[in-house]
Amino acid sequence: MRAMKNQTIQKMGRKATPYAYIFPIIAILFVFVGISLILGIRYSFTRYNLITAPEWEGLYNYKKMLGDKKLHQALITTLTMAVIIVPCQIVLSTCFATLIAKKRHTILGKIAKGAIFIPVLSSNAVVGTVWKAILNGNNSIVNGIFHVFGIEPNLLLGSSKTALATVACIVIWKSMGYYMILTLSAVLSISDHYYEAAKMDGANDFLIFTKITLPLLKPAIILNLFLSIASSMQIFDLVYTLTGGGPSMSTTTIVMYLYDLTFKNGKAGYAMAVSNVFFLLVIGIMLLQRGLMKKEVSEL
Repeated sequence: MRAMKNQTIQKMGRKATPYAYIFPIIAILFVFVGISLILGIRYSFTRYNLITAPEWEGLYNYKKMLGDKKLHQALITTLTMAVIIVPCQIVLSTCFATLIAKKRHTILGKIAKGAIFIPVLSSNAVVGTVWKAILNGNNSIVNGIFHVFGIEPNLLLGSSKTALATVACIVIWKSMGYYMILTLSAVLSISDHYYEAAKMDGANDFLIFTKITLPLLKPAIILNLFLSIASSMQIFDLVYTLTGGGPSMSTTTIVMYLYDLTFKNGKAGYAMAVSNVFFLLVIGIMLLQRGLMKKEVSEL
């Protein structure tokens, strides 16, 4: 009887062991994500400024979003930035990953991979500060390079016509290496038998890329696509250090607008209502990604 009890205890212990490993991260997620999410939902129905006690307002904050022109402008700016960033990151990361995969055993290939990935390791705040100093400084070499193309570097961040595109280009330069590495790992996982068979049939590099590499990269491209969308919709620190949301709110993203509402305007309750709707939007994107990923994997 005692032996049976010991076996039962050991069996329960083996079943509980995996949960013991993941318990710390579950506890951390519950405390820092779960509780904050619950509080965010609660305070979104109140007038709250982080100082005085919240006052219940019901659905007022959610109704207010319909007529908030600054919110609409921030949403348009965020979507515009995503439209610029996402296609460029996907195309560039795919092209660079394919080229580096061919030259991966050469010194040039290794240097190129490191040079493209190094900006990913840098802090967004540091990158923003450095680029702001480069574009707004009086460096004669930098000014000379831009003047060759008829560009005044001081106006790139100072004009509402060019600030958004400039910030988007810096974001692409900063994060493209991350997506390149993901795509590169997918390219290297493709069996060489496909390429050998295609070369034996007389296919050139363009046909090999379009008929073999790209179709087999669909799961990786879809993953990069939605990671890039989610990331581009949450840009904050680069915008904050580069332009602070200006000029004339031309670079104010949703996250930047939430920051201003909470810490500058004292409208934390309204900011939480906006963030809840924004959170649902991001969750919808993630669910769509999951569905497309399953579909693509099942077709391969």
